[in-house]
Amino acid sequence: MDTGATNPNGVTDRPVRMVFTTRAGGASASPYDSFNLGDHVGDDAEAVRANRRRLADVTGIAPEHFVWMEQLHTNTVTVVDGPQPAPVEATDAVVTTVPGLALCVLVADCVPVLLSDHSAGVVAAAHAGRMGARNGIVSATVEAMVDLGARPGNIQVLLGPAAAGESYEVPADMAADVEKHLPGSRTRTRAGTPGLDLRSGLVRQLMGLGVRHIDADPRDTVTDTDFFSYRREGTTGRQAGVIWLTGAGHE
Repeated sequence: MDTGATNPNGVTDRPVRMVFTTRAGGASASPYDSFNLGDHVGDDAEAVRANRRRLADVTGIAPEHFVWMEQLHTNTVTVVDGPQPAPVEATDAVVTTVPGLALCVLVADCVPVLLSDHSAGVVAAAHAGRMGARNGIVSATVEAMVDLGARPGNIQVLLGPAAAGESYEVPADMAADVEKHLPGSRTRTRAGTPGLDLRSGLVRQLMGLGVRHIDADPRDTVTDTDFFSYRREGTTGRQAGVIWLTGAGHE
């Protein structure tokens, strides 16, 4: 999925672009087949580099301008103002005002969250797994964006493919704990057992913060084999959500 558009000369005419990848079209062998972008899951390093080069080619962004994170299920947000030679340490959201920096979040059931206020020229990418979502990674990301000039009413949010509530079974006490901190997330699976719908809880949280422009991709990574799923496969790859400012409208 790509929310950007191009004019007849091939130049984007939108100030922000957002992309979600799938598992198809890459160089990785099973069980990472084939467009695995995670370099921490046991895949061949050269295959991952080839996949990341392909992502760079498709988006038209230099590989060194992709910003990756060392995602640890924290609620830590980091503001970046230039290329990062290595993954940003111990963080689960990155924010920037710099055009051409592609902010990346890697997932295989967790919720990839892409946020933008194009009028203020602020974008962010957040990794909202169960613990991060419970502990406020998305609200902390919005706060960091506001500190850089964004306004909640102008922020647009896209929640990407993730484990759906129908598939995300958890113990009852865990569901209750997450619901306490992220209201709206507790649900029932298709088997009638306690479950979590993190996207639903995050939508409610965002609306409570004054964010109104919210879209959620409904696809379920656990049941949709177009995507990597840790819950389905265990050893597997990672797809990515990517967002960047193009500079259009901010010359």
